[in-house]
Amino acid sequence: MSLEALKSDLASCTICADRFAATHTGHAPRPVVWFDRGARLLIAGQAPGARVHESGQPFTDPSGDRLRDWMGVDEATFYDRTRVAILPMAFCFPGYDAKGSDLPPPPVCAQTWRAPLLDALPEIKLTLLIGGYAQKFHLGTRNVTETVAAWRDHAPGIIPLPHPSWRNTAWLKRNPWFEAELLPVLRARVQEALT
Repeated sequence: MSLEALKSDLASCTICADRFAATHTGHAPRPVVWFDRGARLLIAGQAPGARVHESGQPFTDPSGDRLRDWMGVDEATFYDRTRVAILPMAFCFPGYDAKGSDLPPPPVCAQTWRAPLLDALPEIKLTLLIGGYAQKFHLGTRNVTETVAAWRDHAPGIIPLPHPSWRNTAWLKRNPWFEAELLPVLRARVQEALT
């Protein structure tokens, strides 16, 4: 299947419609499709949040600001689909539970889309695994701190990162090695992959 056909099929995907309708948010699927031919850097995150569900553009929130800072790229570079592919573990906002907490990405999304999309993007030079869901899927790991601390084991083609959410600010303070040791390497590898 061509990349364009994959993009079209993904954009119209409704395999989780019943699941989303049953959430506290009761929303319809809206896949956020953000990649194109030639992409050299892959960001594998968790799933779009409510803001991204509304905007249709990934990382349009403070998490995105923090991630771009970590990577050392501006918005124009980050949102250039021919350079950066954003393929989360689920392409739609999973919704909230009755307490207002984020629901996890439905596994059926990655099971359905991950392999064909990765096959269709052969020029990827660097993959950033953002958070536990992406790390578990790609590396089989379960502990984000241990996985990120062992980032050298996966370099140079993969760099695991914590989620850039404000909820992880305390994690960043407890792990100063992340900023001191990993971020300079991350920024250098991003530049290498994009040039």
